[in-house]
Amino acid sequence: MQDIDTVALGHHVLWAAFGLSFLMGAIAQRTHFCTMGAVADVVNMGSWARMRMWVLAIGVAMLGFNAMVGLGWIDAGKTIYAAPRLLWLSNIVGGLMFGFGMVMASGCGSKTLVRMGAGNLKSLVVFLVMGLSAFATLKGITAVLRVNTVDAVSVQLSTGQDLPSLLAASTGVAKAQLALWIGGVLGLVLVAWALMRAEGRSADALLGGLVTGLVIVGIWWVSGVMGHVAEDPNTLEEVFVGSTSHERMEALSFVSPVAYVLDWLMFFSDKSKVLTIAIVSVFGIASGSGVYALATRAFRWESFRTTEDLAQHLIGAALMGVGGVVALGCTIGQGLSGVSTLSLGSFIALGSIIAGAVACLRWQLSRL
Repeated sequence: MQDIDTVALGHHVLWAAFGLSFLMGAIAQRTHFCTMGAVADVVNMGSWARMRMWVLAIGVAMLGFNAMVGLGWIDAGKTIYAAPRLLWLSNIVGGLMFGFGMVMASGCGSKTLVRMGAGNLKSLVVFLVMGLSAFATLKGITAVLRVNTVDAVSVQLSTGQDLPSLLAASTGVAKAQLALWIGGVLGLVLVAWALMRAEGRSADALLGGLVTGLVIVGIWWVSGVMGHVAEDPNTLEEVFVGSTSHERMEALSFVSPVAYVLDWLMFFSDKSKVLTIAIVSVFGIASGSGVYALATRAFRWESFRTTEDLAQHLIGAALMGVGGVVALGCTIGQGLSGVSTLSLGSFIALGSIIAGAVACLRWQLSRL
């Protein structure tokens, strides 16, 4: 067997992940791609344009991921989203918290990075508070509460919680074949719905939806194919180079990775703190947005207007940090990366995030 230079491979993986996330940040700044904005447009104005952009991204990500599963390149079971343990209560509670919080904080984790790159100081505060809250929920005081409450309620499945695995166990049909059919049909239905109206076929909607979906597919390929080593020469075990957990491949998510960024910055001299796909993608989104904003002269310093504005953003950021970890992802982590794997938990979390966002929007309207 030919030895693989995992260090050099790791550099290639990280640069590829940074480049893809940089592109996504620039496109998000250009097209105003935003999940919270999409839900708010529907609730407040009856406009479905950005919702169709987001659904287009989901459909593209779903088609691309399951095409790779069908080709035998990757396996959904080797992601965090398709584990046999279904944390359904965590998905619901965390999703509701995250959805409510992202409205209060004027955007989800990815939108926070996009706005921060374009000079929004409010988003910098949200970034810091969300990262601190997320870290506490990963390893600190709220982690203890999480483990002893919602995480204790779960269903242990005999196979992975992705739909192809669940159906393969009961039908005997190969999982790869089911992934092609289910992912293909659902993905095409979502794409067709997104493009059904003229508002979904506008230049911005097409650019934002297609590029974002393809970036998710690209990150899955970088992590699961490019970074996959069947037998690490050092440990003789299967690894995914550059991933946060070397045992699993990963795609984009922007709650726990923000906590990892703060951890990496604060303990930079600790040699055990290394760059990962999660960390470089955070820098990539903010950098892409910043470069585009500067190039188009859209960069603007922006701060809080009132004390109440600050308070709402602080509460929203904390809810996103805790909720995003509890739900195992955000609107990008569960809503795009997770749903693309056809994970049952991801669908539950996504529905809960939308419900939480709608509840907060209704509450804000009632206050007016």
